[in-house]
Amino acid sequence: MTTKGKGRPFSLKKQHRRRIISASRIIRYGLNNFSRNAWLTIAATAIMTITLSIVFTTVVARNILVSKVEDIQKSVGVSIYLKTETTQADVDQIATDIKKLSSVQDITILTPEEGRDKLIDTEKANSDTLEAAKLATNKIPWTINIEVSDINKTDQLREFVQTNGAVKNNIDPNNKPTFVGEQRVIIETIGKWVLAAQQGGIIASLIFVIISMLIIFNTIRMAIFNRREEIQMMKLIGAEKSFIRGPFLVEATVYGILAAIIASILGYLMLRAVGPALQEFLTIDPATSLSFFYKYAALIVLGMIVLGAIIGIISSTLATRRYLKL
Repeated sequence: MTTKGKGRPFSLKKQHRRRIISASRIIRYGLNNFSRNAWLTIAATAIMTITLSIVFTTVVARNILVSKVEDIQKSVGVSIYLKTETTQADVDQIATDIKKLSSVQDITILTPEEGRDKLIDTEKANSDTLEAAKLATNKIPWTINIEVSDINKTDQLREFVQTNGAVKNNIDPNNKPTFVGEQRVIIETIGKWVLAAQQGGIIASLIFVIISMLIIFNTIRMAIFNRREEIQMMKLIGAEKSFIRGPFLVEATVYGILAAIIASILGYLMLRAVGPALQEFLTIDPATSLSFFYKYAALIVLGMIVLGAIIGIISSTLATRRYLKL
């Protein structure tokens, strides 16, 4: 009994040590395979780098577009105009009802007096307009500025304006809500641009992911073909299936990791290079466009590495299953 008790821990330690040795050999053989075929390695890594660079660009571009849309949303504004003679109580009640809508995040109220002062400040360079603004105190409506969660989803607000009794009684007939008519078209167009850009980036990413998988698949297939005699010898001496497949999985994973690092560096350099253009054409501060990368740099790089490794592992697994015939 004592002998058996002592023998089991020793046996487990031996198995554990054997697994460590096997894993280290698999990693070493995989790294050797990676450096064995230079042209195939360069081709596979280059395609993988392009793929991950497109994914990186898609993520960053989406972040920049969303930020820009938020700025445009604030500049375009979503507003409801009420008659000048509307009472404060009615305005407060309408504002309370608007806040209850699920699509609304926040609202601000601009009184006729505040609207007049704002108009005077805006047009103070023109003396004629300034005098007209002063005389038009009683013609400036109440303004309820609304911040919505999604500029493409203003149907709820439009229905509210059409059905709410207080709004129908007090809405200014000379000033339509900004989410109706031309303003609504502008808002919807902006949203469509963002959606199209996002979908285009996703489609391009998927296309290059498939191309990368095909390139790596063929690279592993050629590696298997070049090592067919060595693989056959390993089979004859009783090597485990995992030991034969392992180096190819390691090789493909290295493609993904190396490509992810290169793509992250290229992405960072790209952001630095296009920063001035973003500031000039999109009026976006370069520091702001880079802030997303700085804030989540570790997660972005880790995500790129994981994605690259997954692409490599899937491609290698498919290739080894088909051509190793274990």
